[in-house]
Amino acid sequence: MKRRWLVLVAALMVVVFMSTTARARTYVWRMGTTWTPSIALIDADRHFVKLVNELSGGQLKIKLYSAGELVPAFELFDAVARGTLQAGGDWPNYWAGKNTAFDLLGSYPMGLTPIDYAVWIYQGGGLALYNKVYGKYGMVYFPHAVTPMESGVRGHKPIRTLADFKGLKIRMSGRTQGKILRDLGAAQVMLAGSEIYQALEKGTIDAAEFCSPSIDWGMGFAEVTEYWVTPGWHQPASVLGVMINRKAWDQLPENLKTVVKTAAMANFIWSFTHFEYGNIDAVKKFLAKGTKITRLDDKALDKIQILANKYMVEEAKRNPLFAEIAYSQVKFLKDIAQWRSISTPFTYGRNPKVLPDLNQLKAK
Repeated sequence: MKRRWLVLVAALMVVVFMSTTARARTYVWRMGTTWTPSIALIDADRHFVKLVNELSGGQLKIKLYSAGELVPAFELFDAVARGTLQAGGDWPNYWAGKNTAFDLLGSYPMGLTPIDYAVWIYQGGGLALYNKVYGKYGMVYFPHAVTPMESGVRGHKPIRTLADFKGLKIRMSGRTQGKILRDLGAAQVMLAGSEIYQALEKGTIDAAEFCSPSIDWGMGFAEVTEYWVTPGWHQPASVLGVMINRKAWDQLPENLKTVVKTAAMANFIWSFTHFEYGNIDAVKKFLAKGTKITRLDDKALDKIQILANKYMVEEAKRNPLFAEIAYSQVKFLKDIAQWRSISTPFTYGRNPKVLPDLNQLKAK
């Protein structure tokens, strides 16, 4: 009997030792990002890394590399999927060429607002859908930032009606956004953020969008544009996140996985307040610089909403994964519409006048 107890105690000591060793091990990750230091969106990645490093007590050490330091921005997805880097900060829509489902995860024209995304991600099943998409490529994903509504379009000519889009060459991201521009008679031009200033300065494009006012100001757009048309129908919000190589993730002990998850959630709200508060000063600076603001009326936005709905239904018929996410997002908007109406004017977001039929969005 005594011998059995000795064996049992020895076994328990081994388990405790192994557990303590696992907790004490230091993990070092390299994390790339799609942003250069000149683009303030990198603030979200920097703050996330800071939180993880501090909350883990140094047990998980992440070093951030800006776009181009280790891999070019648009090669980041594959670098993380392969395990060349353990992590990468991104905007999901950049990967729509791999799967159109990504087009709904970062932003969608006339779609979810920042707080809509927060509620949908953390309570409406959104987080699981992010991981279903990224999981197809050997990654785990955590949304870690969201920006306010994007500024709108900045350019050399005033845009007051949808007719004013005709003939313009506009830098705008997003597959569906490009289709809508085509319907309005404009041409979509795809440029990296770092190339926009020069293209506007030289007149090779007529107008451009990039992000919210605080980001746009830092990129110098007030120096090379005279007009600004709102609202930012093309991106009512932009979700950013951290891609994590699945093997690197599986190697982490549970306490460090909790640190990463918690840091991402904390960074999500921090980023929104950070960029939104920065918009206050940025708008004043644009106006002081002489920027003239115009605004599309409700009828124009209603037409754009119809176009956005049309392309959502069309893509849902082609891609079951896109359909699953679209159904989830639209159902959320329909489910919350009643409470949103009751709580007006003390609410957030908006109730679209028309949304796609849920039956048309069901995955086949």
